[in-house]
Amino acid sequence: MRPVPPSGPAANAPGGSKSSDADRAPRRALRSRGGLLLMEALVAFAAALVLPLLARGFKLNPLNRIAQVSGLAAIQLRFALIGLLFIGAVVLAMRLRGGRHFDLATRLAAAALAGLASGFVAAGAVVALLGTPWPMFGLNGDSGRIVEWAHAVANGQPSGSPVYPPMPLYTLGYYAEWFHGGNTAYAFKDLQILGAAAFGPLVYLAWRLLLSPVRALAFGVAPAFALIDAYKPYSQTVLVLLIPVLVAMVVALRRSGTEGWRPLLLKGGGFGAVLGVLFLTYSGWFLWSAAGVLFAALLYFPWKSGRLKGAAFMGSALAAFLVVAGRYLMVMLKEGQTTKDYNFRFDNFTDPAYYLMWRTDMPGKVGDWPPPGEFGGVGLFALVTFLCLGAAIWLGLRKPLVVTIAAMFISAWVMRMYIASHMYETQTVQLYTRTNNQLLYCGLILCALVAHLVSLKPAERRTASGATAPADAEPSAPAAVRTGFPGREGAVIGTLCALLLLLGTVSSSMSDRYMPAQDGTYRILPWVSHTIRQQDGTCPKFAPKGECSKDGDQSWLSYIR
Repeated sequence: MRPVPPSGPAANAPGGSKSSDADRAPRRALRSRGGLLLMEALVAFAAALVLPLLARGFKLNPLNRIAQVSGLAAIQLRFALIGLLFIGAVVLAMRLRGGRHFDLATRLAAAALAGLASGFVAAGAVVALLGTPWPMFGLNGDSGRIVEWAHAVANGQPSGSPVYPPMPLYTLGYYAEWFHGGNTAYAFKDLQILGAAAFGPLVYLAWRLLLSPVRALAFGVAPAFALIDAYKPYSQTVLVLLIPVLVAMVVALRRSGTEGWRPLLLKGGGFGAVLGVLFLTYSGWFLWSAAGVLFAALLYFPWKSGRLKGAAFMGSALAAFLVVAGRYLMVMLKEGQTTKDYNFRFDNFTDPAYYLMWRTDMPGKVGDWPPPGEFGGVGLFALVTFLCLGAAIWLGLRKPLVVTIAAMFISAWVMRMYIASHMYETQTVQLYTRTNNQLLYCGLILCALVAHLVSLKPAERRTASGATAPADAEPSAPAAVRTGFPGREGAVIGTLCALLLLLGTVSSSMSDRYMPAQDGTYRILPWVSHTIRQQDGTCPKFAPKGECSKDGDQSWLSYIR
């Protein structure tokens, strides 16, 4: 005789209903995962602030080259020691209590390394600007325009450019009101440092939408550090956030046919709102990416399993985007047609097919450019990049993660060549060289994903689902590791050690390019900041020979072609 299932009040008693427990389990798991991600975010942002705060106490002259080298070494020492403490915690967690807390320690270590790496670059900016209240480049160039426009919008006046993204201007304007008595120039120095510090944590959290902690650090964050910028940090930050957010959105679109209505609409609205904020912060990357993302969206739209739900997902995303950024979008559609860029820069006179290194708008003294390569003028780095790009598409042809990024690469390449091909006819450049950064980042990600795809189990590699790995735990180790080499724990610890050295070295290099010098490169930006008269009429502490002027050293003009 079969037992009768409980009914009535008994069914709701503890242990009385397996179905209710099963229903609550996903919610508990979701809350647990949300709590862990919050911990990762807190650790990442806290780690990003440690090195800049420590650098404020350095006693050195930032215009002296020996002092600059000493400053970089001091930052590197602190970066390495703090990073090793987190890796040591992972090793300890592996040894204690049967490794019960190994995954938690791994999460926090990966988040901390992401924060420490961008904190390194922010600390480098602190060293470069020691003794001066001015931001990099003072009131010259883009820095001066941003300061002026932010002051205008903070006082209820229109900015000097209706098409310039409003989010940085309003952020700077209100920050200046709150912390600097309305002085947007001095406030911009703070935001240059804080913006550089926030780069690593934000990129890490964006890639955590798609990948597990160590993989997000290795395959998303590490390539992004080729682009980190302490002068105008928001533009590059939008690029490195936009790519994983758009990929995650395509993955969610593919799954939308089987989603419940409420989570479906909430996800769509969330993606739309995030994209709206990114669009308000820097809109150029949307133009380069649009065709590729449209292709991926049409390819992975749930045509068979749920057209209505797919349309609802995209509709909610579009509605949220328009609520956040609709007004600015209308301005761009109206004014963007008449806004022309006639400013020919260094890169506009070089081979348009070369994108692997950007000398910036202020290249200084250069020889042959692009650098001569071994294979038909193409260097080894380019060959490896192209081979890995092809391998990533081969291994991940059915994965939205790979296909969407590849489509964005192709989209930016086509837009670059289209605009460049019309330069002579229109005598405009329309910022096409900025596609360098998108092409490089997409290419580096695809190269990194080769290692990711190879390390998956065959069944995981063949799957057509969008997620290539759980976002809350490290996937299994490569086959070679599973069949004789040390286990997953060893692979994770070894990867963290390698990434500590890689990120420390890259961050030092990216910090060094902002150390003040009169050489016409980006080093001139902080140099000028030390030569501008302060608002109280005195010179900055380390002004060369104690001399300064209203506009600062203008020798950089001789380097503009």
